[in-house]
Amino acid sequence: MDYYEEAIKLARTYKGKISIRPKMKIKKQSDFSLVYTPGVAAVSKTIKERGEKFLTYKWNSIAIVTDGTRVLGLGNIGPDAAMPVMEGKALLFKYLGGVDAIPITLSVTEKDKIIEAVKAIAPSFSGINLEDIESPKAFEILEILQKELNIPVWHDDNQGTAAAALAAFINSLKFVGKKPEEVKIVFIGAGTANISTYRLFKQYGVNPGNTIFVDTKGVLFRGRADENELKNSNLYKYNVMHETNAENVSTIEDAVKGADVIIGASSPGTIKKEYIKSMNSRPIVFALANPEPEITRKEALKAGAAIYCSGRSDTPNQVNNSLIFPGLFRGVLDVQASKITDSLAIAAAIELAKYAEQKGLDKDYIIPKMSEEDVYFRVAAAVGVEAQRSGIASTNKSYDELYEEAKAMILKERK
Repeated sequence: MDYYEEAIKLARTYKGKISIRPKMKIKKQSDFSLVYTPGVAAVSKTIKERGEKFLTYKWNSIAIVTDGTRVLGLGNIGPDAAMPVMEGKALLFKYLGGVDAIPITLSVTEKDKIIEAVKAIAPSFSGINLEDIESPKAFEILEILQKELNIPVWHDDNQGTAAAALAAFINSLKFVGKKPEEVKIVFIGAGTANISTYRLFKQYGVNPGNTIFVDTKGVLFRGRADENELKNSNLYKYNVMHETNAENVSTIEDAVKGADVIIGASSPGTIKKEYIKSMNSRPIVFALANPEPEITRKEALKAGAAIYCSGRSDTPNQVNNSLIFPGLFRGVLDVQASKITDSLAIAAAIELAKYAEQKGLDKDYIIPKMSEEDVYFRVAAAVGVEAQRSGIASTNKSYDELYEEAKAMILKERK
């Protein structure tokens, strides 16, 4: 199938992927007096006086916000061209998580203006999903909004991709018989996705000194020519430079030699067969660039990779943030959480990994597939439990209760 041609046909046929539909039927004239004036005034007064969250669609709605500066593998394509991607994301939220997600594409790209815009629309939503915003701006916007808003704010390219990668990492290590605190990891690419993945890996138990980053200029090592420039332009990358690469190697050849894991979130061709051949026994390769990976599955396996994961749906072991964000937001909304923390992302990753492990790990089955619908119910329940444990939830429900609620909601929306 030519996915590009078929996608254009679909867009022209339906003129978009989503729409707003009423939840109730209008049967008679008086129904209008209930959904609008005068009856609606009673609902508004109740919200004003009691703050009840479940009286409007807001309780189950989030905004997907982008400025179109870092879209998929397309780069800076602007807000209009970014809309099809945001629409697709909204459909995934609805179908996989039962969440109403509204695409918001902004005509501003300045950090402060994006923050101002999101804060202005926040009263209409119970959560914010930041999407496809260039780095390092994306980190800064996320941190500020998480501090200043009293609803969950999440950056999917940041925490979502990282959580999916963590799930695949957990099971890859189990399959090859290695421990997180002992493995050497090389990150090819030092943008939003890999820096966030590193952050979750570190919290899971990876030793920062055993990790090395490579960006477009080469290995991140202390003393590199642009070190002071990075301190001023990209503090996130600068901090990574100073807490990783304990041996301070300066060449890619030295970085990949003896490595256990390579994680690419870069561009095609940046992972060479020679790198894999120089790695430790039973090497693990994540080639997550989309639509074209850093190295193909065939090339990686031929070079000796024991496990190969990619971001593509047409190969086994797709590391897909769509396995994370629908269930995670379902869980967050169901317990009325006030924020989304890294601990929630890690809980989602652990539950995802556990699901695949219970089904039986294989070199071609390290992480669940999007078609395994039970994954989303379980992720929602695990996230809800962790939010309650962390003290950021407004409810007190068991895992089983949350699982059944998520299942009922998602299946209802699918039907």
